[in-house]
Amino acid sequence: MKTTSSDVGFNRTGLQTSALEGEEAIEGARQGIPSSPGDGSGILAVRADYAAEGDRLGTVPIPGTFKGLFTTTKELLKGNKPTVFIDKLGERLAFERTGVRLYEGALAKFDLHGTWPGGPSREQLEGILRDELSHFFLLREAMEALGADPTAMTPSADLVAVTSKGVPEVLADPRTNLVQCLEALLVAELTDNDGWELLITLARGVGQDALAARFQLALDSEADHLLLVRRWFTAGVTGEAGVRPEVTAPAF
Repeated sequence: MKTTSSDVGFNRTGLQTSALEGEEAIEGARQGIPSSPGDGSGILAVRADYAAEGDRLGTVPIPGTFKGLFTTTKELLKGNKPTVFIDKLGERLAFERTGVRLYEGALAKFDLHGTWPGGPSREQLEGILRDELSHFFLLREAMEALGADPTAMTPSADLVAVTSKGVPEVLADPRTNLVQCLEALLVAELTDNDGWELLITLARGVGQDALAARFQLALDSEADHLLLVRRWFTAGVTGEAGVRPEVTAPAF
């Protein structure tokens, strides 16, 4: 691997780099006064007003096909709310599409920085990318089979995009190496695993047992992704630190 960000350099962000100016900065903060009276309760009240007047994050689109409308009506008559299922399908669809881009970015970092003992091979990263793409097609197929529109941005898809937007930025940042990108991918994989578990629960709840079984296969592969990314990341960080991680026997 190339030079890492944990190497010693002239980092000027801390007070210890200039004790004199540091003391002056602390004293200046003590002497300073707030720019406005009151405390944080004022901004909380303003945010509450905006929340009361604002619109929702979004809506699930009306089914554009007769089949979709029939499915929705049938579930509503049974007391279910199938739009929640559609919303979460849209969320996972968007997340898996982003996952493909994330692993494309990881491959670019691999080609630049290489790997390390216990780190990923290019073939392994390509395998995860293919899995993410296949999961995207699975979700698109599921939405179309239910009469939903896979091109629509559902509220949860919008929310997860905003929540996780820092992860693609890490992969795209020219300053980051592959180890640092794996830390970001670890965040994505943890989220992805929980998302698939919830989707399986919803699928079974609305009577889509066949879909739930296919989603379980996707979750199984995502669980493998999580184990691999965690293992690669740990090996990269401990290798950089010059320590050996403790190996625990698997529980049976």
